[in-house]
This record gives sequence, structure tokens and C-alpha cells, in this order.
Amino acid sequence: MEKEQNQNIEQDKNDGLEKDSIENKELKTEKDREDNSKDTNKSPEDKILELEDKIARTFAEMENQRRRFEKEREDAFEYGGFAFAKEALNLIDNLERSKQILNNDQSLQNTEALKKILEHLDIINKDIISVFSKNNIKQIECLNKKLDPNFHQAMIEIEDNQKEPGTIVQEIQKGFTIKDRLLRPSLVGVSKKAENKDKKSEENKEI
Repeated sequence: MEKEQNQNIEQDKNDGLEKDSIENKELKTEKDREDNSKDTNKSPEDKILELEDKIARTFAEMENQRRRFEKEREDAFEYGGFAFAKEALNLIDNLERSKQILNNDQSLQNTEALKKILEHLDIINKDIISVFSKNNIKQIECLNKKLDPNFHQAMIEIEDNQKEPGTIVQEIQKGFTIKDRLLRPSLVGVSKKAENKDKKSEENKEI
């Protein structure tokens, strides 16, 4: 008995699916008829205009795709070594750190050995900069220039009444560009007006 009921339920489901399928087919057939009817009512001139519009849209899309491809190809050619160049800047940083460590070594100060080592490090540094320059990687000149957020990152403020506020007076880390793109910003110290000590003293007294 239970088996027969299950069979009846399954049969009802199948009948329902078949009915839905038939109805969908009928709706699609009706839509196709309507579309055909619309096409039949169109004049040859309208059909030609419609085809011309479709062709024009297709060509426009093809042109857009071609331009995107060309732009991606150019970027890959021009900036394909961007990540490698950025990593290579560590060589310059390490050379600068080595020079500072050697200069601060009391046992080496004012020795001929230190002088020769620093000379060799300068030669290596110049060679690296030369290789970078040939590959359109250039150092950002920043000292005594106004802070530009597009190329510089201010790390500290330094009191200096001789310079206009916001002028770069110290280079903490060199910045570089590759072609027209920023490879990394210069880390800098910028000038600010020195505080008036007399005024500050009076304010402290009032407090």
C-alpha cells in the first residue's frame, strides 16, 4: 500500500514537471512568434539600419578590446621589472648603512683602510646608480625643495628659521622613480619655524 502511494506521488511529480516543461515551451514558442511578427512588420530599411547598428557596436567593442590589449602590453613592457627594481633598491640602502657603520667605528676612524673601503663602496654605489639610470630608474632630488606628497614622505620636523616651513632639509632614505611612476618615496625631514622660547616660557608661567 505504502509502495503504491509513493509511486502515485512520484507520478504526480513527473506529471507536474512535464506540464511545466510544456508550458515553458509554449511561452517560448509564443515569444518567438511575437519576435518573428515584429521582424515581419519591419521594413527592409529598418532591418538594414538595425544590422548597421549591430555591426557598429561590434566594431566599437573590438576596438575597445584592442586598445585595452595594447595598453596592457605596453605596461608589461615598460613596467614589467617594477617589482625587481624595487627589491634592488635594498642594495643602495645596505651600502649606505655599511658606510655609516664604518664611519662610526672608533677603531677605523682616520685610518687609510677606512678611506679605501669608503672609496670602493662609493664606486659600487655609482655603478648601481648608473645601471639604474640606463633602465630609467632615477633618484628623486629632494633637498631644499618643498615637500611634495607625490614623491616625498615627511618623517620628522626640524626647527629651522632660515628655511620656509615645509622645505626638505634632511634626506633619511633616498626615493626613486621608474619612468613616470613612483618606485618609492623619499623619506625626509622638513623644516618648521622654531618656537619662541620667551613666549613658551611665559605660557608655562601662566599655567
